[in-house]
Amino acid sequence: MSNAEVAVLCAALALATVIFIFYVKPDESDYAPHRTQLDSLMERRDAIYENLRDLRFEHRAGKFSEADYEETKQDLEVEAARVLAQMDELMGATPTPATRQAAREKARQS
Repeated sequence: MSNAEVAVLCAALALATVIFIFYVKPDESDYAPHRTQLDSLMERRDAIYENLRDLRFEHRAGKFSEADYEETKQDLEVEAARVLAQMDELMGATPTPATRQAAREKARQS
């Protein structure tokens, strides 16, 4: 291959690269947030439920006293109710009695 042929191939490759970079049309999903607030709340809800299951298992295994178990369980349940209340607010759903109570407790603490 001669130098001229190599130069032409390099120029063609450079031109193809520039066309690819500047003429690719972005998709609408490129501008959308990849993780919504609802996704975060759902992930938090699932983590709380898993923590409750683990807590119950560890209590049955004797790792927690009854008082510690009840206190931790209540804290996790209140946090779950808060998350569910936030999810209801985002989705415009009618809050349940538990989520209304969590919202009142949240307002009282604020």
